[in-house]
Amino acid sequence: MSFTRRRFLSTGLATAAGAAAIAKPGVVAAQAASTATFPAIARLPTLSAQARAFTNAERQTRIERARQLMAENRIDAILISGGTSGRYFADLRMGGSERLWALVVAAKGKPFVVTPAFEEARAREALDVGPLGKEAQVLTWQEDESPFALVGKGLRDRGIATGTLGIDENTKFVFADSIRAANPHLNLVSATPVTAGCRMIKDTHELECMRLASKATLLVYRAVAQSVRVGMTNAEVENLVQLAYAKVGFPGEASLNIDEFTALPHGSAQPQTLREGSILMLDDGCTVEGYQSDLTRTFVLGKPTDKMKKVFDVVKTAQTAALKTARPGIVAGDVDAAARKVIVDAGYGPGFRYFTHRLGHGIGMDGHEWPYFVKNNMFGWDVAPRLKAGMTFSDEPGVYIKGEFGIRLEDDLVITPDGAELLTPQSPSIDDPFGGMVY
Repeated sequence: MSFTRRRFLSTGLATAAGAAAIAKPGVVAAQAASTATFPAIARLPTLSAQARAFTNAERQTRIERARQLMAENRIDAILISGGTSGRYFADLRMGGSERLWALVVAAKGKPFVVTPAFEEARAREALDVGPLGKEAQVLTWQEDESPFALVGKGLRDRGIATGTLGIDENTKFVFADSIRAANPHLNLVSATPVTAGCRMIKDTHELECMRLASKATLLVYRAVAQSVRVGMTNAEVENLVQLAYAKVGFPGEASLNIDEFTALPHGSAQPQTLREGSILMLDDGCTVEGYQSDLTRTFVLGKPTDKMKKVFDVVKTAQTAALKTARPGIVAGDVDAAARKVIVDAGYGPGFRYFTHRLGHGIGMDGHEWPYFVKNNMFGWDVAPRLKAGMTFSDEPGVYIKGEFGIRLEDDLVITPDGAELLTPQSPSIDDPFGGMVY
């Protein structure tokens, strides 16, 4: 649930080779000494060799699916600038700050890229090894020229003199607005029915990456939970998390909140220190071949109180209710309602009073993506989407008691042909938060 890693991942450094680079200063240099001090981290396996890279053939299949969805939604082409969809479809990492880089995929005709002229060599280098290949067209613009008119030219060259252009939701407003002004003959709409329409349904390889990421995260959390000590600060524990991810071989991080700060779903920037009996909330995940995990575990350093045990059991029951409700054909918001009912019926209501956020978010290449487990789907293009096999979400109910503590359990979930499945073993109890792990 935490957003710190989401900001990190937006830089595009989401590769296994980058695991060491993300550790805080001095952490990797001290790895040998640290792992000797923390044997649970030293015992972690290296998992990076289990990850399989995506192929150009897989990405070409995605492009063809996008074209099918364009036809179904009466969209003649889509434009992608920024975000992760460029990597999803074409293994392109596009970014030029105020300069427009864009991938345009037409329903008919070859895709093309718009890029600053001085970036042409870099663009072709990326295209040559991707699914678009050496035949991909690159349209370049000089610093005193309009890239927005160039988008229209590329479309006209493909027979789209007038028509509908879908704009990816991550495209800057200034880019979309300028494209509209330079091309009044075009009808601009959201590309989300196409981009999310493809990305919402995960194939076997995508799920394989997400399962591996979730496995790595849970192993890291267990090792860190076995390593924390009275007197440690949350910053020191977060350093241990990064050290552990370096050991398993994937880039990742986590936020830790302690005691009354666990009642804040996204935590606090306040420095915090562990004491005997502290309740800890460890949240976030890692990246495998561009795909994310997002897990939360809540546990106690020492003996939990009876109230902590009671709230944990309520939250676990809510998570289970969501899991049992989720299946193909169900409206996504109904899954939130099932979990929320458990929490409210236990006395932690009404509505969002104690369970202060939605049940979950879609997850894949982005930590948060369409659709969402909540009524109105965060006001997306479809406010009442029905679940389909292959959709992936976080399942993360919580109860947050201000001034005392909060408990959240979060696992990632996939919709199966006849139900739903968590990608990780459910946390059994606050006394035994990592029981049931077979790895």
